[in-house]
Amino acid sequence: MTKQTRVTIASLFFLIVVILHVYGLLNHEMLAFSTKPLLMVTLVLVYLSAVKKPNFWYVSALFFSFWGDVLLLFKEQFFVFGLASFLLAHILYIKITAGFLKKISLQKVTMVSLPFVVFFFSLLYLIKGNLGEMLVPVIVYGITISSFGAVTLLNYVQEKSTENLWLFLGAIIFITSDSLIAINKFYEPKAMYSISIMITYIVAQYLICKALIVKDSQ
Repeated sequence: MTKQTRVTIASLFFLIVVILHVYGLLNHEMLAFSTKPLLMVTLVLVYLSAVKKPNFWYVSALFFSFWGDVLLLFKEQFFVFGLASFLLAHILYIKITAGFLKKISLQKVTMVSLPFVVFFFSLLYLIKGNLGEMLVPVIVYGITISSFGAVTLLNYVQEKSTENLWLFLGAIIFITSDSLIAINKFYEPKAMYSISIMITYIVAQYLICKALIVKDSQ
């Protein structure tokens, strides 16, 4: 079996799981429940089928993302643990992206960080009244994912390649997904947020995967 065939088959499995999951979110709760853990399982198969030497840290990030997905299926009981799993995934994403950086200056770091700082504090101001004991965990998580966004922007500013753009867009869309989770849980719950959260999450993870496939194939 050729590499391209393996990638095509793995990508097809991932696409089928995504379609079934989105359909389940719209029409069949049990289908959505059962397919959610398969999202990262099939995505890691796409990655592993496409690269010769897998990045241990990226596979680990998908591992923690998988457990984040599973734990958030029971968010009433395990929300904090799900948050912790995704926190670890984002820390690994930051580590991976930081490894691509060459020479950086304090001025550039400040410049790329500013929009993320402004967005984070704006969102925190919106939801802080309902956070209660979740205030510290949400602040830690927010700082971490904002740092991921800033590092990917710095990476793209440093080298404007297609894969760096995918990585940056993946981080931005991931921040969007997590922001919708925060708004839905701590500010204004709406049924429409569930599908928006998952679609943005899936797109973000796929873009990050595409970027890492190119990076790890060079």
